[in-house]
Amino acid sequence: MEIVPLGDSALIVRVREEFEDAPEETLNEVLHAFEQLRSASIPGVIELAPAYTSVAVFFHASAVAKATGVAHDVFESLAAHIRAAVAARGHPGRMKRAASRGIEIPVCYDPEFAPDLDEVVRHAGISAKEVVDLHSTAEYRVACIGFVPGFPFLAGLPKKLATPRLETPRKEIPPGSVGIGGAQTGIYPLRSPGGWNLIGRTPLTLFNPKKNPPALLRAGDRVRFRAVTREEFESFNALKR
Repeated sequence: MEIVPLGDSALIVRVREEFEDAPEETLNEVLHAFEQLRSASIPGVIELAPAYTSVAVFFHASAVAKATGVAHDVFESLAAHIRAAVAARGHPGRMKRAASRGIEIPVCYDPEFAPDLDEVVRHAGISAKEVVDLHSTAEYRVACIGFVPGFPFLAGLPKKLATPRLETPRKEIPPGSVGIGGAQTGIYPLRSPGGWNLIGRTPLTLFNPKKNPPALLRAGDRVRFRAVTREEFESFNALKR
């Protein structure tokens, strides 16, 4: 485990060096460290954010100094608390079930919602139906949430579908758009810029600031896409109104 500064009010707890070599095991270790740090309630820590191989720890330096009585080296003082919290974390497999909710996401792969489907087809060398079948039958794991609020970075994309990002990102992507960026797939929860290949759209709302929690998905969740028709897509939208 490596602990490094991230500016003057955050640090990174790096659990592993690589994600691709053992994604499932790595994610379980990261989430276990995240749970241990959250349970420790370290004074001065205000937020924790799990990522692919690490957990970001955000803190108020003055609160850490006051709680520990160490004002000259807040980073080392906090790092010592973090090491103590995760030192006896045990085997991450024990928390795997609690962290892994199963979520089904309906997706319409209609051409109107899939302006880059042809590019994925060309790059993969298979038919559009095969792309949709592969994408909608795989099981994914939410590696982390980021970029914009509620955006899930999903690991588990079939290797055949890995497609380079667009050379020129779009200035505006509709909410619910499902895209492929390199070896990952994800869903744009808000209207935003983006450079991933768009192959479909979900009618679900992935981020609602009026709800608690506001994001539909969280790190560790297992996700499956379910292909729906345009009529089913519209019926989902009708129910939201």
